Amino acid sequence: MRIGGFLSFKVLFQCKRYKGSVSAGTVRDFRGAMIGRTDKGLIVTTGVFTREAREEATRDGAPEIDLIDGEQLIDKLAELELGVAKEMVPAYTVDPDFFANI
Repeated sequence: MRIGGFLSFKVLFQCKRYKGSVSAGTVRDFRGAMIGRTDKGLIVTTGVFTREAREEATRDGAPEIDLIDGEQLIDKLAELELGVAKEMVPAYTVDPDFFANI
């Protein structure tokens, strides 16, 4: 990854298509694969991360790993309008005057 044409660093990422949660073990395994190969790590999931996984990702003394869960992923896709369609849902309110004479 190159930022501003001057600063660059290596990033490894892993994507997990989960309905459930990503555990601390998954984060540890990924960190093991990172060592000596990269400066930064990123795990993206369609699911969620356990509390323990979040703690492991930011553990003192270990290379930090950024985590993006399904909700964050959807928010970013919507913000960038990538692969999503905006729907306008009609909203209805009751007109009490209409029902007052019934």
